[in-house]
Amino acid sequence: MKSENLLSISPLDGRYNKSASDLRPITSEFGLIKYRVIIEIKWFMHLSSNSKIKELPKLNIKEITYLNDLINNFDIRDAKRVKSIENKTNHDVKAVEYFLKEKFKKHKKLDKYSEFIHFACTSEDINNLSYALMIKDASEVVNVLISKLEKKLKFLSKRYSGKSMLSRTHGQSASPTTMGKEFSNYFYRINKLSSEIKRHEMTGKINGAVGNYNAHHVAYPNIDWEKVAKDFVKSLKLNFNSHTTQVEPKDTIALLLGDYVKLNNILIDLSRDIWGYISLGYFKQKLKDGEVGSSTMPHKVNPIDFENAEGNFGMANANLTHISNTVTISRWQRDLTDSTVMRNIGTCFGYINIALNSLVRGLNKLELNNEKLIEDLNDSWEVLTEAIQTIIRKNNIPNGYELMKKLSRGKDLNKSDLIKFIENMEVPQDEKQRLLELTPLSYTGYAQKLSKS
Repeated sequence: MKSENLLSISPLDGRYNKSASDLRPITSEFGLIKYRVIIEIKWFMHLSSNSKIKELPKLNIKEITYLNDLINNFDIRDAKRVKSIENKTNHDVKAVEYFLKEKFKKHKKLDKYSEFIHFACTSEDINNLSYALMIKDASEVVNVLISKLEKKLKFLSKRYSGKSMLSRTHGQSASPTTMGKEFSNYFYRINKLSSEIKRHEMTGKINGAVGNYNAHHVAYPNIDWEKVAKDFVKSLKLNFNSHTTQVEPKDTIALLLGDYVKLNNILIDLSRDIWGYISLGYFKQKLKDGEVGSSTMPHKVNPIDFENAEGNFGMANANLTHISNTVTISRWQRDLTDSTVMRNIGTCFGYINIALNSLVRGLNKLELNNEKLIEDLNDSWEVLTEAIQTIIRKNNIPNGYELMKKLSRGKDLNKSDLIKFIENMEVPQDEKQRLLELTPLSYTGYAQKLSKS
């Protein structure tokens, strides 16, 4: 860890610096500044392609190359220059405009048209599109990890498809399942929601100070500005929002963040379940040389990866929930509440990234303790009472459930107790034989099949 990381207030830039590194060029302030530069330049280029704007001729290949180079070569020195300008302007988007004007001065022809940088724009035109692109790119980083997790869960589903396990409902022994089926349950839940996240489409606008193209229309009344704006937004691979105030209302951002909250809750559920299975002894964890589980108890191998995942998914959800609840609200045509809140969007993806890395790392450490699974099943013959009472019901014998309740509830029921009861049942011999052959280990229904589907 670099010494300056020790001075970080946020663990994202301190303790967990490495886990969040893929997001740093995207969701940092550097990232936001770069996205603003991209939008400003692309808007300038879009305007130049409009034949009705005589004062801004169509750009030639050299000019387009120069502008694209400003985007592609944008680096930390450029970002620092923007920040130095902001120290004077006290306005972050205006600083980007002035920064680009400095760059245009180095190109004589482009310098003549520098007043078309930020033409007819309010800062929120630039910001909403910048954040939309930022969130799309950050989602792609997170989605890579989600896909990695899904692949691991699918593998575990098939690997443990036939490993019978005692279920627990309300913490009590219940009808058996297989470990693979339990992993499969999570795979399907996660896959369904992650697919919705990947299909999610962001929206954007570039319609001026209060969303009415006021300045645009005065400057060029013969241009269809709504079409110009729509074409530009769609060129960024965003959906166009035709009705806004000064701010794009961020409803689609709130929907996306809400989906991440739901996904994170599923992942918290998974983390807690695996934590519990480790506690029961169903899983052992691979040892790492030099690692310590406790400062005083040398025997401990703690499920720290799953605890870390749970905590960081929770931190992500706290931020996601506050941001999604806040950014869709704006007093009249504009206030700055959403502006300061949106600056924290990176923390959401940062904590998700950390949590996903921890969860995958934890899953990779697991080693199934099959002997413990079998031991628990062999000590739980009472779970077969469900099967027995179902056969009783099938044969229209009254009070099958009540008979089983009297035999088993609150009692230590063993194999011989059940054999004795089954042998005295007045049911067809083939069904009686099927029950006599049944064991907690084999009473798993379609679990193995479902694990592999």
